[in-house]
Amino acid sequence: MPRRGHGRGPGSERGHGHGTWFLILPALIPILVLSVGPLLYGIGLAFTDAQSGRTQATRWVGLLNFSDLLQDTLFWDSFRVGLVWALGVTVPQFFLALGLALLLGQELRLRWLARALAIIPWAMPEVVVGIMWRLVYHPDAGVLNETLRSFGLGPDEGRDWLSGTATALLAVIVVGVWAGMPQTTVTLLAGLQNVPRELHEAAAMDGAGAWRRFRTVTWPAIKPVALAVSALNFIWNFNSFALVFVLTDGGPGGRTRLPMLFAYEEAFRYGQFGYAAAMGLAMVALIAVLLAVYLSRRLRGEGEEEQ
Repeated sequence: MPRRGHGRGPGSERGHGHGTWFLILPALIPILVLSVGPLLYGIGLAFTDAQSGRTQATRWVGLLNFSDLLQDTLFWDSFRVGLVWALGVTVPQFFLALGLALLLGQELRLRWLARALAIIPWAMPEVVVGIMWRLVYHPDAGVLNETLRSFGLGPDEGRDWLSGTATALLAVIVVGVWAGMPQTTVTLLAGLQNVPRELHEAAAMDGAGAWRRFRTVTWPAIKPVALAVSALNFIWNFNSFALVFVLTDGGPGGRTRLPMLFAYEEAFRYGQFGYAAAMGLAMVALIAVLLAVYLSRRLRGEGEEEQ
């Protein structure tokens, strides 16, 4: 009597595939509706002359918005400010977070409390962080000016850090570093937990000091994590909006007008929806190119080191 096969036939594989799609459909629909749909609509809007309050139908203008964008000095000024902001926040944020992660990875008393306190800024909404730091920077009753005056380092009338053309960008960069450092710290701390302790013990037995152990054991192990978190932080910081909007609203004189703030003004203050969409699409393309060059060089460098 022939035995009945237990293998899966083509029909069962198709049924399994349909069942998988049915299971992921509830998670896929919100992504398509809330992310992919608006993205495609925004890309299409960038090639039109869409404006608010106009009675005429929206027309297809092709690359006209992008042509105007190339000649818009205000946009390029905001792009330059965005790069300075993104680098000014991402670089010190990484090194400070790395130092804090190394400290929190040690066997210290009340380490759990220190780790809990370190992530408090991460749990605060950006709007709340902005309001809190506006109070810190307040020219008359701010904590910063009061502290400087108590040490005889500040003027008696108080310095308006967020309104001064020479200090506004530096002031918001400090806030950006403070607000984003916990996320980077947690990510690097997770990477440090995966470094085998035996490697450190073996290096210590060979006479390696703390710096040599970090350079030869710790850093190679967490380098992929560091590369990924740095790239993500750069994208996140470049696309910042709420924090700087609350702190300075792009002032004074455009000194802190990030690209997203400039796009917001074009769309919701001046009603230039098509032009603002073109601006957003151009920024995505430029940042994608910069990140591709950066990551390719880093990965190429890692490949040469391995060889």
